[in-house]
Amino acid sequence: MPQSKKIVTESAQLIYDGFVRYNDNFKRVTARARKRFETRDWKGVQEDLIGRVELYEKSVRRIVITLQKNLGPRATDHRLWNDIRWYFGQRVQNIPDAGFTKTFFNSVTRRIFGTVGIDPEVEFVSPAPEEGSAIDALRLRHYPYWGSLQEIFAGVLADFSFQVPYLSSDQDCERIDREINQYARMYLQDYGDFLRFEFIDSVFYQSARAYLVGRILQQHQISPIVIALENTGRGVRVDAVLLSEEEVSIVFSYTRSYYFADPNSVVGAVQFLHSILPRKPIDELYTVMGRLRQGKTERYRVFTNHLNSTAEKFVHADGDKGLVMLVFNLPSYDLVFKIIRDRFGPPKTIRREDVIGKYRMISKHDRGGRLIDTQEFRNLELPLNRFGEELLDELQREATLTTHIQGDQIRFDQIYIERRVRPLNLYINEVNRNEAQAAILDYGQAIRDLALNNIFPGDLLLKNFGVTRHRRIVFYDYDEVCMITDCEFRDLPEPGNDEDVMRPDAWFYVGEHDIFPEEFLKFLSMDADLRELFLQVHGDLLTAQYWRGIKAMQLAGEAPLVVPYARPELPAASSKKRGAA
Repeated sequence: MPQSKKIVTESAQLIYDGFVRYNDNFKRVTARARKRFETRDWKGVQEDLIGRVELYEKSVRRIVITLQKNLGPRATDHRLWNDIRWYFGQRVQNIPDAGFTKTFFNSVTRRIFGTVGIDPEVEFVSPAPEEGSAIDALRLRHYPYWGSLQEIFAGVLADFSFQVPYLSSDQDCERIDREINQYARMYLQDYGDFLRFEFIDSVFYQSARAYLVGRILQQHQISPIVIALENTGRGVRVDAVLLSEEEVSIVFSYTRSYYFADPNSVVGAVQFLHSILPRKPIDELYTVMGRLRQGKTERYRVFTNHLNSTAEKFVHADGDKGLVMLVFNLPSYDLVFKIIRDRFGPPKTIRREDVIGKYRMISKHDRGGRLIDTQEFRNLELPLNRFGEELLDELQREATLTTHIQGDQIRFDQIYIERRVRPLNLYINEVNRNEAQAAILDYGQAIRDLALNNIFPGDLLLKNFGVTRHRRIVFYDYDEVCMITDCEFRDLPEPGNDEDVMRPDAWFYVGEHDIFPEEFLKFLSMDADLRELFLQVHGDLLTAQYWRGIKAMQLAGEAPLVVPYARPELPAASSKKRGAA
């Protein structure tokens, strides 16, 4: 074999073998989720979440170092890498989830070349991996309907069994029967005319819950069904039966931690999820499955296609100007772009490195349904002529460390991209009174949920919280977040005299980690009636006692679980009516 051919084949195989090792390790960590659930090892779940997130970068870095050593001066030879790309593509063509291997290849070449934008000579530029019929390859469990829901779900629970037995599968089946019939009678077309039920042949694990993910097929409609399972310590039981698109969408939200699931085809599973969640972007479905890099690739592809289909310009995002982040968006697209400013105005005292660390921490933490998932992009190029004059001027003045104009493009060395939500301070002034009251109450609940996940937001101003399309309140400003367990919650000392009261600064010692919840009142920038409502329901959030209690529970490992569902009553249906597949 000629030397050049030998280099091509060995390099391509090295990358492929590196992907296989990464994927095997990913699956190995994922497989532990079952045992974690059965033994109620929730600490282990969090450790695995962090470890799995870090696997990809470690794997890519290892391959890059080896290739640079092996190839020497030819490591950045475009012609050589064009041959490697072709050879690699021919070898992985038509294998299951081949798009993942190509994404891994691209990650390697982008590190080696420091690629800005897209370089088709050394990376794959291809259609989305979900295109085609991957769902046909997905292993499903099928349950035809012959008139008895209880019989069907007795079979479902038997098929998805654990080392820990069900507390009472008969009662669970009765509950599932009752809830499906009640929901179907009210919301589904052709009530009772079920054709079959289908479930992905893999349990989905997240935090302290296991989920059976399926769909209900009728003649004119496909509807979701997700069964949430809880290990009580005495046995497994059905904790919730989720039947509306809205409920299931929240469970698969960009505000929650990534799932541990091992379907035989990830692409097929994403297609399946999209069949029951048609409004959920494909990129978010990859991400929520833990395939973060594929999610980024898909997000970039779809956004680029949208950008090329419109003449809109990027403008400042709605909301108050941030002291740390410069935020902009394309008005017609549900993403925001966040750039770290060169300098932070007072009272901010944090450093750039601190901000980067906070965002990385959030990516590895259980977000508890209240923190938006953020993707970090490097060397992102966007057309210069698509930036409004005011925005471009601010970028050139206040983000010079990471923003560079090169010809007709503007390059961002580092940029964060996340889903756009409506800032809470704007929302409460745009909606009717009942909706504003509901939002303020959920704002308080969001703070509580974050606390139960060991997160203190730091800056509680309404402008740092947003409202999703499901009208849930989420937090998105991470530069001051910290762990509850790292904080010292103190009562405000009584002033010694009138002079103390009049001082602009504290008259008492304030440590680096000291927090005074009584001062939270200053963050409640809302009208008097809304403030009064907040204080009636959530007034304890302004006491150090509450936060010390939460901290004690966190340190003892006794903090209650925040689940992504609550069903005091059946929600309005949002599933789309369409022909069954």
